[in-house]
Amino acid sequence: MQISEGIRLALQQIWTEKLKSFFSLLGVIVGVMFLILVVSIVEGLDRYITEDLATSAFGAHTVTLQRWGEGPDFGGFDARARQRRPRITYEDWEAVKEQITIPANVGAESNTGGEIVADNGQSVENVQIHAVSPEIMVIRDWVVEKGRTFSPQEAERGTPVVVLGTETADLLFENLDPIGRRVRIRGFPYRVIGILKEQGSMMGQSLDNQAIAPARSPIQAVTNPRGIVGQVVAQALEQADVRPLQREIEGIMRARRRLRPAQDNDFAVETADDALAFWDDISRILFIALPGLVSISLVVGGVVIMNIMLVSVMQRTREIGVRKAIGARRKDILSQILIETVTLSGVGAMLGVAIGVGLTYAVRTLSPLPAAVDVKWIVLGVSLGVLVGVTSGLYPAMRASKLAPVDALRYE
Repeated sequence: MQISEGIRLALQQIWTEKLKSFFSLLGVIVGVMFLILVVSIVEGLDRYITEDLATSAFGAHTVTLQRWGEGPDFGGFDARARQRRPRITYEDWEAVKEQITIPANVGAESNTGGEIVADNGQSVENVQIHAVSPEIMVIRDWVVEKGRTFSPQEAERGTPVVVLGTETADLLFENLDPIGRRVRIRGFPYRVIGILKEQGSMMGQSLDNQAIAPARSPIQAVTNPRGIVGQVVAQALEQADVRPLQREIEGIMRARRRLRPAQDNDFAVETADDALAFWDDISRILFIALPGLVSISLVVGGVVIMNIMLVSVMQRTREIGVRKAIGARRKDILSQILIETVTLSGVGAMLGVAIGVGLTYAVRTLSPLPAAVDVKWIVLGVSLGVLVGVTSGLYPAMRASKLAPVDALRYE
């Protein structure tokens, strides 16, 4: 039997029995759709977090000193012990700057959120407020598009000046020049000296609704009480220096804290890779678990297709007998049933791919999730559909091919 004839018969069966065919292919459709959708979301997130977020949130070639690490501690987690950890201070920042031997920019940063009220009465809520040393402007690659950033002298004196994000400035001073205007940040008076270059958004959250002020300015009453800083960030000039810089900072802090060799660190010194290790663990688990979840749906779909084809073989027993009587060989009958089954499951797989791709684009458009469709997953989805067809069609095909012509012609 020609392959084209087998495909034609399978498509004809789907068309004439649409509802029955839909339900018989539902398992394959759902399985492939789920594969495309979930893998696209997870892979898009993985690419975004490891490439874009790592640079935006941590900066290139950076080492971060803070009270706690970014990921949860699964091994022997002790919440009380963590709360007893000493905080990072200005003195720690100064010590790191003075004692490191590897060339690096070292800055201090503390973050909070709150309302900013302009001198014209306009206000913006939920602004990301950064109290930073001048080095952080370079480390974070914050570019001032209009006006200027604060000078080292202003940073040292704690002068109440601020650089605003473009969104914050537009909301506070629509159609007005913000430079030189007065604002109140969490109630503290400041003068606007600069506007940042537009940065876009991250996971649906605007990066342009922010305010950057000197760490020692009045906002320190909120962000840096009693000389505390949120974190110290060191940026190596070369990628090869990141790990040595991390070890140096760890050694400096252990000496400052007078920790014995057997004692664990009561601080965290992490690179971007360390901070992203938690996400790597999650994504690895998802990529391992996903085939199992998809296989459940595909197995169900395969069983349904096999039963449908068994019923089809029974209904066509006389037809198979006639074909054998006029010379059809066993392999002709076998290939006929297999071609029909593979066509059925292939159609289901393509429908699953189409729905999965459509849902992926809908997720990317309607939500902040950076879903991305990769051709390799489309190929895998269709291949799985074909594999289900071959597997589920093998038994009905072998059963049909073994029918004796005489018995088949007598079948009522």
